[in-house]
Amino acid sequence: MDTIPNLILPYSIHHESKNAIWHLSTLFLEHIPFHHERLIFCCIGSDRCTGDTLGPLTGSFLSKSISFPYKIVGTLESPLHALNLDSTLQELNHHTTKPYIIAIDACLGNEDAVGHIAVQEGPILPGKAVKKQLPPIGDVSVKGIVNVGGFMEMLVLQNTRLHISYAMAEKLARAFILAAHRYSLKRVDESNQNADNEYTWQQVSSLDLR
Repeated sequence: MDTIPNLILPYSIHHESKNAIWHLSTLFLEHIPFHHERLIFCCIGSDRCTGDTLGPLTGSFLSKSISFPYKIVGTLESPLHALNLDSTLQELNHHTTKPYIIAIDACLGNEDAVGHIAVQEGPILPGKAVKKQLPPIGDVSVKGIVNVGGFMEMLVLQNTRLHISYAMAEKLARAFILAAHRYSLKRVDESNQNADNEYTWQQVSSLDLR
């Protein structure tokens, strides 16, 4: 039997761990307010650097899901990066309802942490690994550790295998989508709409959670 980890923040799990998608979705369900009027997923990064594609890949995967109803900023087609981050933040905050932002970005770390997805409260500091001064972003931060940091970070990012960014982004997107499905199911249960329960469970059970 699989052991359920301690799902408190900060939290980290390797993307290839058993049931990583399910555990991440449980964490997201507990710590992301899916009921929020302006829940926004900001997927940070550039499509011009393989190690920095985690964010835009995640955004592209989410944007292709017809069952994911939340606003997504940052995709491979329209990246959210250093050149437009500040103006995008100003635009998102220029609204009567303050947004609740989930920030997703790639980062560098220790060798034994490569491949881990880390989730914590508070903002991401984009560009910190490559000494860029960018505004903090996010109420919850989701970071994928794609390579080893500490020396010639920009070169390391540029020479990171696309496979690891792609694999982690795919797992992240599936976990977000599953969490959204589970939130919808929870609402159905709370409303005692028993007729819809079986269908919604079929939706969840049809997802590939490997």
